[in-house]
Amino acid sequence: MQPHEFWQDVFPPKSFDTRSGYRDFFPATLDDGRQIQLPIRQLSDGKHALASLIINQASFAVEEALATELALRLAPFNPDVIAGLPTLGLTLASAVARKLGHARYVPLGTSRKFWYVDDLSVPLSSITTPDQTKRLYVDPRMLPLLEGKRVVLVDDVISSGTSIVAGLTLMQTCGVEPVAIGAAMLQTERWRQPLADLAPHWPDRVVGVFRTPLLTKEADGAWRAA
Repeated sequence: MQPHEFWQDVFPPKSFDTRSGYRDFFPATLDDGRQIQLPIRQLSDGKHALASLIINQASFAVEEALATELALRLAPFNPDVIAGLPTLGLTLASAVARKLGHARYVPLGTSRKFWYVDDLSVPLSSITTPDQTKRLYVDPRMLPLLEGKRVVLVDDVISSGTSIVAGLTLMQTCGVEPVAIGAAMLQTERWRQPLADLAPHWPDRVVGVFRTPLLTKEADGAWRAA
């Protein structure tokens, strides 16, 4: 497959047989059995790889499927407002908020506007930009939408947990404790410990549409779950 061909279609259940491992793509499976093709990204050690999702490159059909499923999973938490993490989490957060019938959502950001205050910001880095340390901000004017509300924090992918921990820390700074955390993809289990280190209850409040494992390369050239 060419790079632009990934995450463009939602395939019927059991479209892909994975018994022999994964080669060109990883088929993420939704609750109803439908599948989405994700590219496999080899890690620097050459022996391991991860499935990748870049939601703002996905087709509208895939975005719709992921937002619909995540909204269904978050609905039991009765959220008053969805707060989205930059950058790619904003696409999903906006769509989920609409699915839940909300009139708006609260976008967090890394671009400091002149009316922002440093006290409402925290350091932010991510697995995809490990050499870049930014700051995560909340617009002070948005605080009335968050304070005293049932807030759900949404990102596209939770991998190392770094971005979500930053988001939770920022919410704490605002005096807000989210009722849940939502994501399209939970990538491996590495995120659990950083969230547990922040507070033991956080891993249990994470909701994902699908999970993807750490992949190991076998002698036959196929990737299999580690």
